[in-house]
This record gives sequence, structure tokens and C-alpha cells, in this order.
Amino acid sequence: MLLAELEVRHSRAIAPTRRVALGELWLPTEPAPGFGGLLLAGVVAAGASCLEEDLRDDVDRLLWDLEHGRHVAQPRLRHRFQTDVHGLDRSRHRLVGDGEELSLEIDGHGAVLPQVLGALYAASLLTRAARPGVFRLLRRATRWQGGADEKLIRYLSSDEAAFRPWQAPGDDKWALVTLGFALGAEPARSEILKRFRTLVREAHPDHGALTEGAGKRIHDLTEARRILLTG
Repeated sequence: MLLAELEVRHSRAIAPTRRVALGELWLPTEPAPGFGGLLLAGVVAAGASCLEEDLRDDVDRLLWDLEHGRHVAQPRLRHRFQTDVHGLDRSRHRLVGDGEELSLEIDGHGAVLPQVLGALYAASLLTRAARPGVFRLLRRATRWQGGADEKLIRYLSSDEAAFRPWQAPGDDKWALVTLGFALGAEPARSEILKRFRTLVREAHPDHGALTEGAGKRIHDLTEARRILLTG
């Protein structure tokens, strides 16, 4: 059963320009983030994990700008977002269900970056009520390392990180607190790395911190980074 669909229009491989547009969209988001939000997050997660480090940082910044309604000058991330689809190739991504099982059908024939951009721009077109939940899920998606398999569906559809009780050191809530994030937050990958670097620098004796306890503090920060980046 088809649950959500995203059509991304993009330049063909032989085209000299880099353009992105949106085609047909079916992105149900009630209750948010809904199947539509899950599909958008799946496309972002599957694609962003394949990008180079600098492009992933740029994706995080674009996500932030779109979430907060900022003007996005074009081109952005080497691609121009437009409404005209004439002459553009198309990639269709679907979320399908079979009973209680969900699966992503990611169209892999086009370049990865336009698919990620298409998903982000599609999220910015959702209703005002749906956007907070969808963008929260997209931030979670930027941290994914891996393919578009059943593990990704579980990672995106589970909200354990936000709601399970704070247990012993090593769980998601401990990691959030250790890195100074609010409980229930879904920081983007670049936010986690930036916070980690800042806190490690502050905890290091070479930068004025006390030697006693520095090793454990740095170890805890490193473990918290690992937990949040691996889901």
C-alpha cells in the first residue's frame, strides 16, 4: 500500500546546469510528522549519509534556514531550486506499507544531492502545524549513517530518545545532557560535532581546565557524541 510519495525533478546527468524542482507530492502529515514526514526524513537520511563532510554541513544549514522561514538565495548547495520542471529528469521516492511493516522505496537513478534538497524544500511547503514535527525528524535524519533499510525505518519512527526515562550513563538522554542539549532535542549532526569540539576544548588541561577529572570528562563527551551520531 502506498503511504506517501515524493517526486523530485532534477537536471539530467548530461545537463550543464544543476537545477532542482518538485513534481507530484503526496505527503500526509497527520498526526505530524505522519507518513509524509517519515518519507522526507528517509530520503534525507539515505542521501545525506553519502555526502562529503562539507556538503553535509551545508545541508544542516539549509535545513535550519528553511525551518525558520529564512530567505534562501539561489543557487544553494550548487543547485538552483525552481518551480519550472521543463526538461528535468524525475526521481520518485515512496513509503509503502504491508500490514504493520513499512519500507522505503528510494529511486537511486539520479544524483544524491538533488534528492536531499528536494526533500528539504518539500518540507518547507508543508502546513505550519506540520512543519515543527517534520523538521524535528529531519534533524534526526541528518545523523543517520547507513542505507535505506528497515533499521532506518526503526530509527526514524521510534521516539525512544525523547520519551524513555533517563537511565544509566550511556543512553540517549544521558548523551543529550552531557553535551548540553535539552532533553527531547534532536540536534543536527553538525550541531553535535560543534558542541563536542567546544566542550572538549574547554575540558582539556591545555586550555586551562583542571587535570583531575579531565580524562573522564573527555571520555564521556566522546561517548555522548558516538551515541547521538549512531542513533
